[in-house]
Amino acid sequence: MFKKFALYYVPHLRLFIADMFCAFLSSACNMLYPLVTRSVINVYIPQRRGGVIVAWMAALLLIYVFKAGLNYFIQFYGHVMGVRITMDMRRDAFDHLQRLPFAFFDKTKTGTLMSRIINDTFEIAELSHHGPEDLFLSMVMLTGSFLILCAMNLGLTLTIFAFVPGLVWFATSMRHKLSLTSRQTRVEIGEVNAELANSIEGVRVSKAFETSDHELDKFQIGNRAYAHARGQQYRAMAEFFSGTAFIMDLLLLVTLSAGGYFAYQDRINVGEFAAYLLFVGLFTEPIKRLISFVEQLQNGMAGFARLQELMAEEPETDEPGAVGLTELRGRVSFERVTFRYDSGPNGEAGKNVLSDLCLNIESGETVALVGPSGGGKSTLCHLLPRFYELDGGRITLDGVDIRRYTRLSLRRKVGIVQQETFLFSGSIRDNIAYGNVDASDAEIQAAAANASLDEFVHTLPDGYDTYVGERGVMLSGGQKQRIAIARAFLKNPPILILDEATSALDNATEAQIQRSLSRLSQGRTTLVVAHRLSTVRHADHIVVLTDAGIEEQGRHEELLASGGLYAALWSAQET
Repeated sequence: MFKKFALYYVPHLRLFIADMFCAFLSSACNMLYPLVTRSVINVYIPQRRGGVIVAWMAALLLIYVFKAGLNYFIQFYGHVMGVRITMDMRRDAFDHLQRLPFAFFDKTKTGTLMSRIINDTFEIAELSHHGPEDLFLSMVMLTGSFLILCAMNLGLTLTIFAFVPGLVWFATSMRHKLSLTSRQTRVEIGEVNAELANSIEGVRVSKAFETSDHELDKFQIGNRAYAHARGQQYRAMAEFFSGTAFIMDLLLLVTLSAGGYFAYQDRINVGEFAAYLLFVGLFTEPIKRLISFVEQLQNGMAGFARLQELMAEEPETDEPGAVGLTELRGRVSFERVTFRYDSGPNGEAGKNVLSDLCLNIESGETVALVGPSGGGKSTLCHLLPRFYELDGGRITLDGVDIRRYTRLSLRRKVGIVQQETFLFSGSIRDNIAYGNVDASDAEIQAAAANASLDEFVHTLPDGYDTYVGERGVMLSGGQKQRIAIARAFLKNPPILILDEATSALDNATEAQIQRSLSRLSQGRTTLVVAHRLSTVRHADHIVVLTDAGIEEQGRHEELLASGGLYAALWSAQET
C-alpha cells in the first residue's frame, strides 16, 4: 500500500525534494534561537557587550525573514505538489473506471464512486503534502534537539526522554482504533453521496408522487449512519489528542521540575536552563507534528485504501494476439450462445438468460427481436459489442470470433440507439459529436439533417450551441432521440442496434423517428429490439425470443400465417 502511494511522488520528485530541503532549512533556523539565547544570557549580558547583542538580534531578524520565505515555499508549493499527486490519482482512477465492464456498474452505486474519487482524494492530498513534511521535520527536530540537549546536560536529557516511550506506546495503541473509525466514516459518506445522487436524479418523480418526506426519511438513514460513524471517529480522536496532550503536559512539568532541581544543585546555570526550556519547547513541537501526522495518516490511507479497492477491480482486457477490426461486411452469427448475469449478493451466478442460442444474420439484413420481457433481447444486443462476456458459445463477425478483435475496434463498428437516450451536460453539438469526436461542424450538421433534427435546431436562438441541461432535461423525448440517431449517423457503423428506440414516444413522433431510423438502417446490418410489432413488420427477419429461447422466426406474413406466439402478440396489439 505504502509503496503504491510513494510511486505517485516520482513524477513530482524535484518539487518534493525542494519542499523537503526548505523544510530542513526552516528546522535549522528554529535551532538557532535557543543557542543564541544561552549565549546572550550567559556571556553577552554579563560582559555588557551590547554591540554583539544588537548584531545577533539583526542576524536573527534576517534569519526569520529567510525562514518566512522558506515557509511560503513550503505552504504554497507543498500544497501544489499534493494537489498534483491527487490529480494523478483521480486521473488514474477515472481512466480505470472507463475500462471496467458493464457488470461492475450494474452492482455499484454512482454516488459511492464519486465519493471515492472526490472525497477520499481530498484527505489523500493533505497526507501527500503534510505527511512526509511533518514526518521529516519531526525527525530533524527531534534528532537535533536531542543531540543538543545531551551535549548541554546528559542526565537531565535522559530523565526527560524517559517519558517519550510512553507517548510512542500510546500513539501506536490508538492507531488501529483511529484507522477503523476513519475507514467506516469513508464508507458511510459514500452511502450518503449515493443516496443524495439517487434522490437528485429522481427529484421529478418524487415531486410528481409527492414523496419528498419518504425521500427525506431514506436520506436520513444514511445521514444518521454517517453521523454515528463520524461521532465514533471523533471519540477516538478525542481519546488520542487528550491522552497525548496530557503526556505532553507531564513532559513539560518534568522538565521544569528536573531542570529546576538541576539548577538548584548548580549542575546547570541560568542561561543553560533557559536554553534548555526553549529546546524542550522545540522538542515538543515535532511531537505535536507527529500526533497530527498520525491523524492525517489514518484519514489519508483510509481514503487511499478505498481508492485502491476501485483500482483492484478487473478491467476489460483483450485476448492475447487480438487485432484491430478494419474491414467488415456485417455478417453476424450467434453460435450456441449461453449467458447469465451475476445476480447473487456475493457474485454467484444467476439463472441463464440465454442457453445454446443460435442465430445467423446476413450482411445488410434487418433482424427484429420480439417477444415477452425477460427473454434476453437486449442482452443479446449487449453481447455483440462485448459489454458482457459469454458463459458459453461464441459470436462471429464475417466468420471470425469477436474475441479475436480488440474491444475498441469492435465497438467502433457497432452503433447503438437505445430507448433511454443519455445526453451529457453540454450543447447539442457536443452530444452529437460523441458519434465522432473529430467530426467537423459540416459533418455534425449533415448527421443532424439525416436525423431530421436540423429544422428544430435552427429554431433555437443558440442553434447547435444550445445547452441541453443535465441528462438532456431541457429537450423532449423525441428531440433527445433524434440526437441519438444523429450520433449514429455521424459514427456511420456497419452494424446498427436499435434497442426499443421508439417505444417511449407518442405515435406522431414515433412515425417521424421511424423514418429517420429507416434511413439510418439502409445498407447496414441491423438488430431491432421492439415490443411494438407494427414498427418491425417490414424487417427482413423476425425472431420471437422468450426465456425458453427462440420460439419461432421468419417474415411477418409467415409468422402470422403460422398462428404461433407472434400471431398472438400481433392480435393482442391490434385489438
